[in-house]
Amino acid sequence: LSFYFTRLKDDDSGDHDQNEENNTQKDSEKEKNDREKPQSTTKRKAVVPGPAEHPLQYNYTFWYSRRTPGRPTSSQSYEQNIKQIGTFASVEQFWRFYSHMVRPGDLTGHSDFHLFKEGIKPMWEDDANKNGGKWIIRLRKGLASRCWENLILAMLGEQFMVGEEICGAVVSVRFQEDIISIWNKTASDQATTARIRDTLRRVLNLPPNTIMEYKTHTDSIK
Repeated sequence: LSFYFTRLKDDDSGDHDQNEENNTQKDSEKEKNDREKPQSTTKRKAVVPGPAEHPLQYNYTFWYSRRTPGRPTSSQSYEQNIKQIGTFASVEQFWRFYSHMVRPGDLTGHSDFHLFKEGIKPMWEDDANKNGGKWIIRLRKGLASRCWENLILAMLGEQFMVGEEICGAVVSVRFQEDIISIWNKTASDQATTARIRDTLRRVLNLPPNTIMEYKTHTDSIK
C-alpha cells in the first residue's frame, strides 16, 4: 500500500483541473437534484472508493483547529473550534485532499491538523478515545511536515499492525516547537503501546535519543 502512495502521488501531478471541472459540473447537477428531492430522503452519502481506486482499510476524516493562545479551552469551545475538512475512502481520495492542504511547517500560530478514523472525533471524550492515550513526540521547527507525512502514510497503510487500536494522529504547530502524536484505544495494553512506539521510531526515522512520551487521555483531562 505504501508503494501505491508514492506512485500515485507522482502520477497525481496535472489532472486536478480537469477532474475539478467535471466534479463542479456534477456537484451543481447534484445540488439541483437534491433541491428537487423531498427533504426527508436526503441523507449524507457514505464515502466509498471510486471505480478502480485503491480502497483503504478504514475511512478517515481530516480536521483542522486553531485557537488563540492564552485563552482557556473548555471541551465545548474546543468542539466549536474544530472544523471537518473531509472524509476519504481510498488512496486517490486521500491525495486529492492532501495535495491541496497547507503543509504543517507552513501553518502559522496555534494550529492543529487531525486525521482520525471516520466516526471518531479528535476529542478525549469520544467513546473510542476515552480509555486510550497517545504517544507524543516534540519536534524542533522544520521537521513537522516530513514527520506528519510519514506518520499518516504509515497509519493509512496499516503499518502499525495493532488491529483496530489506532484512532488517529495529530500534528500541533506551536511557536517554539511542533508536536506530533498518535492516539490509540486502550492505554492499559502495554504490548500495543510498545509496538506503536517501535513503529513510530522506524517510520519517522527518529534519532535514538528522541524523547517519546506516552500520556493517557484521563491524565490529559486532569
